[in-house]
Amino acid sequence: MKENNKKNNSRGSYGGPVAISLGLHAILVVGLLWGTDFTMSKPEVSGQMVQAVVIDPQLVRKQAREIRKQRESAANKEQDRLEKLRRESERLEKNRKAEEESIRKLKEQQAREAKATRAAEKKRKAQEERVKKEQQKAKKAEEARKLKEIELKKAEQKRVAKQAAIAQAEKERVAKEAAIARAEKQRIEKEKAAEAAKEKARRAKEAAKKAEADRIAKEKAAKKAADLAKKEQARLKQLEKERKQQEEAMNNIFSGLEDEASQNNSAKQQFITSETDRYGAIYTQLIQQNLLLEDSYKGKSCKVNLRLIPTGADAMLSNLSIIGGDTRLCAATKRAVAQVRSFPLPKDLSVVEKLKNINLTVVPE
Repeated sequence: MKENNKKNNSRGSYGGPVAISLGLHAILVVGLLWGTDFTMSKPEVSGQMVQAVVIDPQLVRKQAREIRKQRESAANKEQDRLEKLRRESERLEKNRKAEEESIRKLKEQQAREAKATRAAEKKRKAQEERVKKEQQKAKKAEEARKLKEIELKKAEQKRVAKQAAIAQAEKERVAKEAAIARAEKQRIEKEKAAEAAKEKARRAKEAAKKAEADRIAKEKAAKKAADLAKKEQARLKQLEKERKQQEEAMNNIFSGLEDEASQNNSAKQQFITSETDRYGAIYTQLIQQNLLLEDSYKGKSCKVNLRLIPTGADAMLSNLSIIGGDTRLCAATKRAVAQVRSFPLPKDLSVVEKLKNINLTVVPE
């Protein structure tokens, strides 16, 4: 918002010289009128003295030089503001590249973690294969034990020896079952570790997606800033064109100082109308900067009435009335107007009086 105030102050600098010039013309007009007799007395036969007003050309040339100096100062300020916009655009581009580098590093880290997950999965499968072999070995041992029991039944005379063998075989079986249990426990622990690795990879993937979304949002913001800068340049060209037209009009006024007082009043009214239209365009631009555009707004418009209260160099909104237009666009326009903190005002009081009650038409670009 401060940036907008700076823009408006630079534009408002054109109003100072114009106001000074018009003030001098007003003094000349008053001087002419002061020397004129408006009484309705009856004409007398005797002649009357004609009074003349002398204009100092040195004073007029001095005022013209001051106006040119002020205009050159305003142009220099505008050039500084455009340079600031260029630097801001370069800063946004630098931030975008840094964000892309961060995302690239994050993707590399994700690839390394995925590789570690695959290695853990391979190790887990190898462990499962070892457990399977142990189980097969235990099965064969069980079969051998059964064969030994059959042999014990056939050879009663070897019962004691066979019982010892059976006891030994049972002991081995218990040991193997314990080994199998330990292997199963290790397998479960490996599976849990693999699940934890998968969860870690999933979180890393979500973080990468979020970072990518943030990068896209920043790119959109940078593009929007660039578009606004282009629009601002186009608007400044239009303001420069209007300034030249006003300058031409002022030159015509300077060259026509010997015209009648009615012509001066017409030039004053023309200036008031031109300044009112120019500030109306500024107000419309401030509103459109806060307007949330939708595709459905294309080809539609909204006409509103603003009642402003002057607070010095700016004015605040007193009342907003919808005159007519698309319902949804008017609702969005009303919200956009509420976001404008202040409206800039010119120095000319006649123009300010017009701007207190102004109608604007908002047409989305």
